[in-house]
Amino acid sequence: MNDQLIIFDTTLRDGEQSPGASMTRDEKVRIARQLERMRVDIIEAGFPVASPGDFEAVKAVAAAITESAVCALARAVEKDIDRAAEALRPAKRARIHTFIATSPIHMQNKLRMTPEQVLDRAVWAVRHARKYTDDVEFSPEDAGRSEIDFLCRVLEAVIAAGARTVNIPDTVGYNLPHQFGALIKTLIERVPNSGEAIFSVHCHNDLGLAVANSLSAVLNGARQVECTINGLGERAGNAALEEIVMAVRTRRDLFACDTRLDTTQIVPASRLVSSITGFPVQPNKAIVGANAFAHESGIHQDGVIKKRETYEIMRAEDVGWAANRMVLGKHSGRNAFRQRLSELRIEFKTEQELNAAFERFKDLADKKHEIFDEDLQALVTEADLEHENEHFRLVALRVCSQTGEVPHADVTLAVNGAEKKGAAEGSGPVDAAFKAIDSIVGANGQLLLYSVSNITTGTDSQGEVTVRLEKGGRIVNGHGADTDIVIASAKAYLNALNKLIRPAAERTHPQAGTPI
Repeated sequence: MNDQLIIFDTTLRDGEQSPGASMTRDEKVRIARQLERMRVDIIEAGFPVASPGDFEAVKAVAAAITESAVCALARAVEKDIDRAAEALRPAKRARIHTFIATSPIHMQNKLRMTPEQVLDRAVWAVRHARKYTDDVEFSPEDAGRSEIDFLCRVLEAVIAAGARTVNIPDTVGYNLPHQFGALIKTLIERVPNSGEAIFSVHCHNDLGLAVANSLSAVLNGARQVECTINGLGERAGNAALEEIVMAVRTRRDLFACDTRLDTTQIVPASRLVSSITGFPVQPNKAIVGANAFAHESGIHQDGVIKKRETYEIMRAEDVGWAANRMVLGKHSGRNAFRQRLSELRIEFKTEQELNAAFERFKDLADKKHEIFDEDLQALVTEADLEHENEHFRLVALRVCSQTGEVPHADVTLAVNGAEKKGAAEGSGPVDAAFKAIDSIVGANGQLLLYSVSNITTGTDSQGEVTVRLEKGGRIVNGHGADTDIVIASAKAYLNALNKLIRPAAERTHPQAGTPI
């Protein structure tokens, strides 16, 4: 048996740092349960000190997960570590992940601390975290730009203090694969007690090299990779979990390790994260993109028909594309609906919530012939959005669009329970609908993104719309789904507006690193 490559998923923490990708507590729990179903080793659930919402989300994930370890991030600050430990109290297996920057540019300009102060603080943080759990991970932030001698000193000291995992982050995505692999190899060789800890890596994708750098690190001795579903993350994102896992499994001739993941759960996880965050997966995305296993070239089609391996290095079924599943329809009963949601790890707190979801399912079943898992995920996400945001709600929408005429929209909204009507013309039906909404609520933000994707195949598929708005430096994503794309667009726009009018939660960005 090869060495195990530990998969540390940080979709719920680093992935949520994507502008507009914030998740509710219940959404985080849904994703965490899917990650556990996929047999992810460690789930980094959030940064508890960042806000009360983050704390409650980490606590909820810790209570819901029984097989995977649940991790919380903390700066090398007493209040951070204490708050992380409190949030993780319900966890069956808990890990505290503490960090401090070690690169000259970060120490001098951000922390304004000397190297000796940073070293002392790192050791203190690990020892303090060990008071709560034996499973402590330490990260020297911006390790990819740190001086090698100082980095070796810090790692030796934190391992001696009790860190059982040391994570080497390429925080700004600066390294090239051969450099980063060599760095990992050098650290393992030069740190005297390196054998007492697992070496991990956390690579960002600013130069499009996060996966390549991570794999190079694994080839040079790293045995944990920190990654996210769909490569989600701040700026250009993180290393994509699905690409790391399948590269290691496909190229067993090169990698002396493998993961314990159930890879058939990769595509369901990808779609769930996309549905909840509103970040669509590009069609040509490796592993989980709609075209990842599609062949249009006649030569390719002929080769695949004769022998699949001529143009496919892995099976679509192995990552969840062709898994057998129950297709629900208008004649499906409540028990079948409940059973499928249970299999998807979707649970309701009350029978009333289940009944409301079942009614939404029946309404959808009247509009389209077959309802797939993706439809159910979108349906539940839509219900969560409406439950969370009640200030503006779509009551009715009528759009007129015909050749030679200016599109026109009439909209009725419930604004704090009171119905208000508006009308407007636009360059298209969606533009007219947005302007009609603005005539009621006012122009509350600048439109940065309007994106449409289909949830399943077929002309009766639900359309999934993402709208990104910005106001006063604050960025939010709105999400909506419907078989009518104009209605889906209006729902997404209203969802974003509802988020904008809510007070911004006070939040400490994990990479901001306030002086200590």
